[in-house]
Amino acid sequence: MASDATRGERRISPVFLALVAIMAVSIWAVWTDFSASPGFAVFLFVASGWIVSLCLHEYAHARTALHGGDISIGAKGYLTLNPFKYTHALLSIVLPVIFVIMGGIGLPGGAVFIETHRIRGRWKHSLISAAGPLTNVLFAVVVSAPFWLDALEGVPDNFRYALGFLALLQVTAAILNFLPVPGLDGYGVIEPWLSYKLRRQVEPFAPFGLLAVFGFLWIPEVNHAFFDMINSVLRALGVTEWDTYWGYELFRFWRGTPEIPPLNAVDFG
Repeated sequence: MASDATRGERRISPVFLALVAIMAVSIWAVWTDFSASPGFAVFLFVASGWIVSLCLHEYAHARTALHGGDISIGAKGYLTLNPFKYTHALLSIVLPVIFVIMGGIGLPGGAVFIETHRIRGRWKHSLISAAGPLTNVLFAVVVSAPFWLDALEGVPDNFRYALGFLALLQVTAAILNFLPVPGLDGYGVIEPWLSYKLRRQVEPFAPFGLLAVFGFLWIPEVNHAFFDMINSVLRALGVTEWDTYWGYELFRFWRGTPEIPPLNAVDFG
């Protein structure tokens, strides 16, 4: 099926390459402490890394759909990793970045349009929906690798905190997107297995699922329970609340550079 997309339709977009370049330069700036504002360098690193992960998330959906039978994917530009080719640029890129700024939550938006009538088999439909958040799982494992491999010796503190916060975004994105809420990928996984009547009843609520989840997370009790779960997952990956807290504080560079206590004075127990 991959041959049904031309080479031009599969060529990586200069926009995506520019995002990767920004991420690479900002990694260097954070690592070397080159920037006059360490928080701004962390912001560029985390924001560009987050957008890159969003592009890979949607690419996973598109690529799996192509192999599942939707040969229209290539013509839509989804295989180029260009975020401007997505169905809803606002929901796909702008809104997720706003979510990060407002609450330190990684929540991808809807992006690629799959012509589901071309896909045969419920398992293929489920796999297409699962491919996106599984990409976030993989991204979280890679980003947190220095933590769970105990390979942080010699790593600059600010780079450590930036990695920790980026790992948090990937974990929240994976968990939230796997929720069986209309409009999110978790619902897409189970939808093929639901009755036609139930699917028709749920369909009108799909456009509001993303905002509903974000609204519930503003409820203090829900927010605390959610982040307790997230922190448990991160601890299993070796990432501490100290790492994610200071990563988020640095990310919000417009609030000024935070006074971070020396890492060697911290007892992680």
